[in-house]
Amino acid sequence: MTDERARGESLLPGWTIGHVLTHIARNADSHVRILHGAIAGEPTTQYEGGHEERTAAIEAGARRSATDLIGDIVASCTSLDHTYDEMTAAAWDSHGRNAGGEVWPCAAMPFHRWREVELHHVDLGLGYRPSDWPDDYVERELAISLRLLPERLDEGDRRAMLAWLVGRSGQPYSIDLAPWQGRPDHYLR
Repeated sequence: MTDERARGESLLPGWTIGHVLTHIARNADSHVRILHGAIAGEPTTQYEGGHEERTAAIEAGARRSATDLIGDIVASCTSLDHTYDEMTAAAWDSHGRNAGGEVWPCAAMPFHRWREVELHHVDLGLGYRPSDWPDDYVERELAISLRLLPERLDEGDRRAMLAWLVGRSGQPYSIDLAPWQGRPDHYLR
């Protein structure tokens, strides 16, 4: 990774590779924040200042040198790993709140972090593709995404999808999905 490459475009519109790397690091920090709150018995929010703080932190860090970006990723991931080791059964049973204010079960957070890393690894545009995702990740994420599919379809599209799934029509190419949005409670099995 060079400074020039870090300032290059990622696959996410409007974000450079530096933005994506900074997001991955700040996401780890936000998990540490919630988990430390759970350990202390004081549920907290993912980002103290909500979406605005998250956005500002990503913007502030996106233009750093490649060395600083990589160092930040390593440090934030190491901190999160150490925090996982500190968790107690009571802390895992606790919760925090995500940036949107939704209750976020601590038990769901390791999978959420895994998905953040897998999805954004692709978004970096550095050669890692969905075909590189581990089988166990695909199995779990696909089950969650399929479970949420009906929420993303309007009534007519639900019928077309069902007809196709049960072999009563051809593949419905005209289906429009509402924007994808993962929710904290969907990461628990």
